[in-house]
Amino acid sequence: MRIVSGIQPTGNLHLGNYLGAIRNWVAMQDEWTAKGATCLYFLADLHAISMPHVPADLAANTREMVAALVACGIDPDRSVLFNQAQVPAHVELQWLLNGTARMGWLNRMTQWKDKAGKNREGASVALFTYPVLQAADVLLYQATHVPVGEDQKQHLELARDVAQKFNNDFASEAAPVFTLPDPIIPPQAARIMSLRDGNAKMSKSDPSDQSRINLTDDADTIMQKVKKARTDPEPLPSEAAGLEGRAEARNLVGIYAVMSGRDVDSILAEFGGQGFGAFKPALGELLVERLAPIAARYRDLREDHTTLDAILATGAQKARTLAQPTLDAAYAALGLVR
Repeated sequence: MRIVSGIQPTGNLHLGNYLGAIRNWVAMQDEWTAKGATCLYFLADLHAISMPHVPADLAANTREMVAALVACGIDPDRSVLFNQAQVPAHVELQWLLNGTARMGWLNRMTQWKDKAGKNREGASVALFTYPVLQAADVLLYQATHVPVGEDQKQHLELARDVAQKFNNDFASEAAPVFTLPDPIIPPQAARIMSLRDGNAKMSKSDPSDQSRINLTDDADTIMQKVKKARTDPEPLPSEAAGLEGRAEARNLVGIYAVMSGRDVDSILAEFGGQGFGAFKPALGELLVERLAPIAARYRDLREDHTTLDAILATGAQKARTLAQPTLDAAYAALGLVR
């Protein structure tokens, strides 16, 4: 069994990034490696150049993301952690698969339509062929399982279509070149909202730093941000239905639930009838307790470029070794002499 998943490198990581994605990767590592599976996690830096970007920021964000993943619990000794750019087989296989993928398939991709908008003529070719690189990302390692959220289901279906057509056109049924990966539906990702607006997602692009809990925040900063978080004047209800229409209250209680591993009803049974003056300090203490070790490790790692580069180099070497047999088989199937 092989599990493959990628994430675009972004900077200024916050609580929403941790609870929305990174925590699920750690849980998958712990669950699947215990079953004897290989987990490959990559930083999708090649995907990042499909949109306008600042090169220095991309390099810095790649290292920051590695630091965050390791600080949050990804173990480079148990999982293969690398960035795409150090494994040229990703782009080699993408080109080989471009002969199998069809324009009509790519035109139907909803993310292409959303990101290109009305100016499709001005969008990059990389943005259009993005799903073919995604297919290469997973097919290259004979992935048996790929975690997908709702927005990525269509891309995994395309990867399966490309693999099936390639196998049908260039391989025998007894010896297919590619494994068709199955989806893993991860647990519902926590949707963490802004501390200043319960109807907006927590985001690094928000101009107010008070809107988010950064992974670099120290204990005093976390407590201060939670205490200043926007709320309403009403006390907390005693059951979940009472949070309807109270976006900020629902967000803070939801954060408490995710961080504590408790359900919302049990939290409201404890704090129902009390004001936020009692609830916010409890939430702040919980966040400090759970995030302090991660934040300390993250702050140390993000400045240690030598260690981060070594982690990526080691992971890339492992990935190249795993990828080579599939790449060789694809070249041979196409009749390309090397």
